[in-house]
Amino acid sequence: MANHKSAIQQWRTSLRRRANNKKAMSLLRTEIKKLRAAIAEKDKDKTKELLPRTFSLIDRSVKKGAIHKSTGNRYKSRLASQVEVLISASSK
Repeated sequence: MANHKSAIQQWRTSLRRRANNKKAMSLLRTEIKKLRAAIAEKDKDKTKELLPRTFSLIDRSVKKGAIHKSTGNRYKSRLASQVEVLISASSK
């Protein structure tokens, strides 16, 4: 345990930030899993409904600093391409 007052304050701050990041990451992972499950089931309607919500959550996580901007962009790119494959394959 830290001895200096400023170190104790920083420790408490880091605990709060860790809790916020953990919550944001948990929500993000859950939403991505839901979208991937919908893609695996080839459910176009559910996929179209979940995609904007997932993108919004990714953007919020980036804004909060829970994930890096490049990581968020990578997630969005991969998910969008998977959805595009699903939609284009079923429309043929």
